[in-house]
Amino acid sequence: MPAISYRELRRRYDLDGPQKTVAHLAEALQQGHLQPEDFSLRDLAEALIPDGHQWVKTLDPRQAGPVTLLEAGDAVDVTAFLNVTGQVIYSKILQAYQHEAFVASRLVQTIPTRFDSEKLPAMASVPDTLTEVHPGMPYPQVGFGESYVETPATTKHGLIVPITREAIFFDRTHLVLRQAAEVGQTLGRRKESRILDVVLGAVNTYKHNGVNYNTYYAANDNGPWVNALGQNPLQDWISVDKAEKLFAQMKDPITNEPILIRPNTVLVPTALRHTARRIFHATTITFSADGSPSATTSPNPLADYRVFDSQLLYQRIVASGVSPTAAETWWFLGDFARAFAYMENWPLTVTQSAPGSEADFTQDIVVRFKASERGTPAVLDPRYVVRCTA
Repeated sequence: MPAISYRELRRRYDLDGPQKTVAHLAEALQQGHLQPEDFSLRDLAEALIPDGHQWVKTLDPRQAGPVTLLEAGDAVDVTAFLNVTGQVIYSKILQAYQHEAFVASRLVQTIPTRFDSEKLPAMASVPDTLTEVHPGMPYPQVGFGESYVETPATTKHGLIVPITREAIFFDRTHLVLRQAAEVGQTLGRRKESRILDVVLGAVNTYKHNGVNYNTYYAANDNGPWVNALGQNPLQDWISVDKAEKLFAQMKDPITNEPILIRPNTVLVPTALRHTARRIFHATTITFSADGSPSATTSPNPLADYRVFDSQLLYQRIVASGVSPTAAETWWFLGDFARAFAYMENWPLTVTQSAPGSEADFTQDIVVRFKASERGTPAVLDPRYVVRCTA
């Protein structure tokens, strides 16, 4: 753990100004040169607040008389302390928010939006006969057609991390950072769960041209596509081959041409983690016809797949009403970034309360940090992912 020179931090803050200092601190935290645990709230207060040692002492009610008089003109400038502390708290929240277990949040694409819901238009279909351009004739022009996908309304999620006088005076930095980590992890887990509910089909949000559809249809559902395959447990390359063949049968709803997809990702619950790695990460694979003693060994044709396992996936499948035993057999294959998106009004954002708020007097809360994000998972085109079960 590197030793923080608080005197040097104060000097750089005075010379470089708040924006440059906080930006440099944010970069060091992001790159891992510093960790939030390297800092001390009490030491930061003593170094960055004018007469910081004396200010920290005032946090102890025993240092005052029976009644402490608050003079309006004696306001203490805690701006530097709050700016630096805010960056440390934000870094801790962000670390937990981006936990490696939240795999679905990284698989789907993020689409920034300023609206609480959107109509995403699709390109108009161009007949093949119009693509040929004769000499001297104008090129045909493409545009947006009447086909569109409606995304659901976004929702806001947030929590507050308070820093009390006791936390600074007794230097309970680790407790504050634990709270910050809990806030980040809770918000990240909630986002991940909402995305997984859409990915597995527990929540169906696909609305195309004003018509609501399920995300997945099996062959006997008589749906507009087939991307749910039962009796196909993940066992070997043959299981993958069965799932891949479904993509060849799907057609673009606008052009009525086969969709162009090369599946690149597999998502499995934790119970299938080692099975998936054995199948997709094997260096060689043996092909053998049923009942034939001969076999052919070749490089693994599935080696270019990315394999992700998720403990939360299993939990969300069970929460949707599937038995625990059956939930362990579910797996997904396709191009998740083309199938799903997270419509984001704003990413994880941390704001801090103004100093001297009512909470300071009534609850001894020196500052509060509010973390929030707003968005919603959406289905862009379910034909790009296949769901398999046993």
